[in-house]
Amino acid sequence: MVTIDDFGKLDIRVGKITDVQDFPEARKPAYKLTIDFGSEIGTKRSSVQIVKNYSKEVLTGRQVMCVVNFPPRQIGPFLSEVLTLGVPDANGEVILLQPDSEVPVGGRMY
Repeated sequence: MVTIDDFGKLDIRVGKITDVQDFPEARKPAYKLTIDFGSEIGTKRSSVQIVKNYSKEVLTGRQVMCVVNFPPRQIGPFLSEVLTLGVPDANGEVILLQPDSEVPVGGRMY
């Protein structure tokens, strides 16, 4: 069982997507996101398999929730620096987690 102390080790922050690029080298259809987390953390990149539910145009400027303290993960030629969080829809495709109101970027989830 996970304790509250274990949960506290996760650093989950809100960021704003500033750039979205196709990721044709990925095994499954994916995008490469650039996400701004504010002055404390800066800009980070993430690979996400969300092309079935989101267009690049819809994603730009959107706020998302990300784990920012996992080690970077090499995904083919791309280094994914944060884990962008989502949940599966009825078809098993990712729906992104986001605040229900605009909040300052870099805010930590608690």
